[in-house]
Amino acid sequence: MPLSEQEQRLLDEMERHLMHNDADVVSAPRDGRTLSYRNIVYGTVLVLLGLGGLIAGVSIPLIAVGVIGFIVMLGGVVLAVTPTRGLSGLPTASGPSTKAPPSSTSSSSFMDRMNDRWDKRQGER
Repeated sequence: MPLSEQEQRLLDEMERHLMHNDADVVSAPRDGRTLSYRNIVYGTVLVLLGLGGLIAGVSIPLIAVGVIGFIVMLGGVVLAVTPTRGLSGLPTASGPSTKAPPSSTSSSSFMDRMNDRWDKRQGER
């Protein structure tokens, strides 16, 4: 059953409102910074090595080994939780990576570009 004209307008308005609010929610917390799985793995390895050094420093009477192990553990935790900037070369979960022409590459996020395209399309109607 087709929608009436009023229902169609209401649906379009709700869709625009949702897209505007959804884009704000999606783009606000990210800021182009994400956790890197590579850093998490390296950080975990450093934490384990530091823990081994800490245990070795406690079990033998060398306090310096325990202190160095603790510092290595601390460095591993910092490395694992530090977000990285700009992983633009990696493919996204939505599909394979497609190369865009260099002229379209900008500092805006993917969602910002999609919202701009959506707004342009809605303005044409």
